[in-house]
Amino acid sequence: MASPGQPQPLFVAGDLDGFFGLAIDNLIQFLLILGLCAGVLGFPIELLLGSVLPAATLSMVIGNLYYARLAQRVSAETGRDDVTALPYGINTVSLFAFVFLVMLPVKLAAEGGGASPEEAARVAWQVGLAACFLSGVIELLGAPLADWVRANTPRAALLSTLSGIAISFIAIDFAVRTFEMPLVALLPLAVILTTYFSGIRMPLRIPGGAWAVGLGTLLAWIATAFEGVATPVSGEALAGAFQHLGFYPPIPVIGDLVAGFSHELMMQFLVPVIIPMGLFNVLGSMQNLESAEAAGDRYPSAPCMAINGVGSIAAAVFGSCFPTTIYIGHPGWKGLGARAGYSVLNAGFFVVVALIGLSGAISALIPIEAGMAIVLWIGIVITAQAFTATPARHAPAVALGLFPAIAGWGVLILTQTLGAVSFATGDFALPTQVLDKPGAFAGAGMHLPGLVALSQGFMLTCLVWAATSASLIDRAFSAATRWMLIGAALAFFGFIHAGRLTPSGGLYEIGFGSGTPWAIGYALSAVFFLAMGIWARASGQDTGQQEDSTAGHG
Repeated sequence: MASPGQPQPLFVAGDLDGFFGLAIDNLIQFLLILGLCAGVLGFPIELLLGSVLPAATLSMVIGNLYYARLAQRVSAETGRDDVTALPYGINTVSLFAFVFLVMLPVKLAAEGGGASPEEAARVAWQVGLAACFLSGVIELLGAPLADWVRANTPRAALLSTLSGIAISFIAIDFAVRTFEMPLVALLPLAVILTTYFSGIRMPLRIPGGAWAVGLGTLLAWIATAFEGVATPVSGEALAGAFQHLGFYPPIPVIGDLVAGFSHELMMQFLVPVIIPMGLFNVLGSMQNLESAEAAGDRYPSAPCMAINGVGSIAAAVFGSCFPTTIYIGHPGWKGLGARAGYSVLNAGFFVVVALIGLSGAISALIPIEAGMAIVLWIGIVITAQAFTATPARHAPAVALGLFPAIAGWGVLILTQTLGAVSFATGDFALPTQVLDKPGAFAGAGMHLPGLVALSQGFMLTCLVWAATSASLIDRAFSAATRWMLIGAALAFFGFIHAGRLTPSGGLYEIGFGSGTPWAIGYALSAVFFLAMGIWARASGQDTGQQEDSTAGHG
């Protein structure tokens, strides 16, 4: 326990482990930005190093320092010395959505209108800035409602949605990459599992995360000495990465932000993509706050979500297209023994990385494979928490809530496969031709329309079905009816289920009645639950169960 009125120490030994994990996690987002923006969108390296990454860093510094300060304040108020700051960073789902569902279509449309590749890339960046800014505004507007939503939503629903993202978009991907590069990645995985599952202290009092990164990096460079052995590093790549070192301070890009808002293509993506992703960020923030509270750290919802909005707006003003938010994984960092200092270290690290342009050099020196086991473990912990931090009777509800997120991951894999076919054949029209023949998927045993429907708005679908299931388990039929009516409204206007698959991913079809078939199905389910509630009361079967699962807990 900390002294009354005094916060816990700002830095403890566990902060180093937490820093390694969070820094590697954030660095992965930086590397994704570099790879996708340069390779898919055609952004020049000068734009990425001079505007995008410095602006992303500025937004991360705002959040990291705020949450470190907030953790110290909670520690002082409660007298506890085990308060872990909320992790903060770029949302992976939003990153992919903004690249493939906003900026890539804008780039292709601009090129189709006669713009050069360079001009089209700049237009895509400008529209991306506007999208990021609006995402921050939506989170600011959603901040006052956060506590009410948390108080009226079963914990099983909030945590199930989060665990679906963790297991599908984080853990599975890193597990696949681990076995793709076994000589480099398997030993770090063994180190992480030994350290964090058994709790044993590593030699020389060096944290397990540091051992994993160090051993993985050493193995990667040793492998370069053997011809024919796959390794993610090379001397040539390392030498080339240092050519882009310089001084890259964040500079406002107000003119480009205004140009993004005023561009004619902006409105085409406002309702189908930008608004839903902004709402998903609000939902994700609430889920991560719920995850933190389940792990023992309760934070006020409204100011936390407000600072997320401020961070995203700052990112857009200075040149980043990617919203920042409360990051997934608080229980994992808490399990590492991290407190507030790991957030401060993370902020300082990325200031140096962005100001000097070190992202490429770091990735060339320390391969992701050396440290991704830490992030894989975080995904495992988040998934496990959804089952252990909720009532045991709600475990089936948690399991059901995983399905839509897994469908979302399946759609991502499918679109990546179609992209690979394009590159392999040189026929970039082929994916569209394949998607125009749904019978081909049915003949191969894939129910593509159902996969797409389940994946569209998967975060909201996870929430609705897990909350409904938890309510039914508690025989709270009125609550189950309300959740089905919410699902009907979301489906009717196209926020869930309605849409179609394109070579770049699922495309929303938001509008009046766009999801009518699903809305009718939800409405019929609501009527059935209402009738069963009446029957349960009439037959005396509504007693002896737990209280209404939507009872406030936030």
